[in-house]
Amino acid sequence: MKLFPLFKKINLRIGVCIMLGLSSFQSIAQEYPTKPITLVVGFGPGGNADIVARLLAQKLSIEMAQQVLVENKGGAGGMLANDSVAKAAPDGYRLSLISGAFPSQAAVMNKLPFDPMGDFSWVTTFISYPMVIVVNSESSIKTLNDLIKYAKENPKKLNYPTPGNGSLFHLATEYFSSTAGIDMTHIPFKGGSPQLNELLAGRLDVMFDTFAVVQPHLISGKLRAIAVTSEKRMQQLPNIPAVAETFPSFEASSFLGIAGPKGLSPEIISKLNSSIHAAVIKNDVRLRFSELGGQVWIGSPKEMADYVSQSIQKWKRVVSEKSIKFD
Repeated sequence: MKLFPLFKKINLRIGVCIMLGLSSFQSIAQEYPTKPITLVVGFGPGGNADIVARLLAQKLSIEMAQQVLVENKGGAGGMLANDSVAKAAPDGYRLSLISGAFPSQAAVMNKLPFDPMGDFSWVTTFISYPMVIVVNSESSIKTLNDLIKYAKENPKKLNYPTPGNGSLFHLATEYFSSTAGIDMTHIPFKGGSPQLNELLAGRLDVMFDTFAVVQPHLISGKLRAIAVTSEKRMQQLPNIPAVAETFPSFEASSFLGIAGPKGLSPEIISKLNSSIHAAVIKNDVRLRFSELGGQVWIGSPKEMADYVSQSIQKWKRVVSEKSIKFD
C-alpha cells in the first residue's frame, strides 16, 4: 500500500517526460528548416532533371523561408546520389530527387547499395513525364494500330533504340511489346543523341522518348507521333491517342519526386509535402513543366510509396519475362 503513491509519482514523472519530449520534437519539426536544405540530383547540370530541380529549389526556398541548394552527384543513373541520401541523417536537410530510373534500376539490378523501399522516407511526386512513341515522318506507319499490325506480320523486323539495356525506355518499350503481343528488335545506344539521329536518318523504325526530346522534330515534320504512354492524352499533344485507349490501364511514364532517408519524422515529411505542392501549383511552374514535356503530378507520401513499389514490381515482371540484363 505504501508503494502505490510512489508508483503514481514515477508514472507521473514518466508521463511528463514523454509529453515534454513530444512537445520538444514537435517544436523542432515546426521550426524546420533552420538551415539550408540540400537537394541531391543524380544527373549532371543542364539536363531536364537538373533544370526541374533548380526550378523547384528556387520556389521551395521561398515557400520554406530557407535556401534549398542543388547538389549534382552524377553516376550510375542516379544511384550514387540516392545512396548518399539513404545514408544521411534523417533530419530533412539532405533530400533526393527520385526519377523514373529509380524503380527500373531496382527491378533490373541484383544488388543495390540500399534497400529501394526500406531505406527512404517518401515525400511526394511532383511531375510526370509521359513518353511519346514516334516514327520517321516518311515511315508507312501512321498509327499505333499500323505499328502493331506490321510488327505482328513481321516479327522482330521493326527495330527500336534506347539509351541502354535495362533503362526505363527499354523496359517501357518491352512492356508495350508484351502488352500488344508483338516482338521488336532492341538496339541499345549509350546516350540519347545518337539514337535520335539514327531515327531521323530512317535507319531506325520506332522510338519511345520524352516530349522535350522529340518536340522540335515533331514541329519540323521530321518525326510523327503515333501515341503517348500516359493514362490519358497529353495536354501538349491533344490529338495523339494514349496507348491506354487501345490497351486499358497501360501506363509507362517517367517522373520526378522527393524522398529523404529512412526515419524522417512525419511532421517534416508533411511540411515538405505541403511546401512542394504549394510551389509547383503556381502558374509559372506549371507552364515551365509543360514546356519541358511534363505535367504537375502531386500526391501524398503514401501515394508516392505505392507508385514506386508498384512500378518496381511491374518492371520486375517485364525483366523476368524478357530476360533483360543490366549493362
